Amino acid sequence: MSKPVPPVRKYMTTTPVTTTLTTTIAAASKAMKAESIRHLPVVDDGRVVGLLSDRDIALIEGLVGVDPEVVAVRDAMATEPYSVGPDTPITEVAATMASKKYGSAVVVQNGKVVGMFTTVDACQVLAEVFETRLR
Repeated sequence: MSKPVPPVRKYMTTTPVTTTLTTTIAAASKAMKAESIRHLPVVDDGRVVGLLSDRDIALIEGLVGVDPEVVAVRDAMATEPYSVGPDTPITEVAATMASKKYGSAVVVQNGKVVGMFTTVDACQVLAEVFETRLR
């Protein structure tokens, strides 16, 4: 008998850090470094409207003549982040992330960000599954 597939809520970060559209790239970068994270959901009036990654920040910081202290998150973020509900099966989330080469999934419930699931989380799931199987 096989076990049911757990939902993403079991493995997601439940206290995600978010930012706003008007936050500067420099401020977002500072927050991400302080929290040791690579993905930052962007919210507007509480609803997810984008995703800023460490790669987005590196791109802006590498542009000659562009000041990260002036450029806003809205100008660098991805506008259609991969979002899932907290009850989405972990297998579905991981398969989509792998096939689309996404680094994260924003977990949204009733329009609000309630979690983040990243490739690091996926590696933890993989380690747990193998550890359990090999016992």
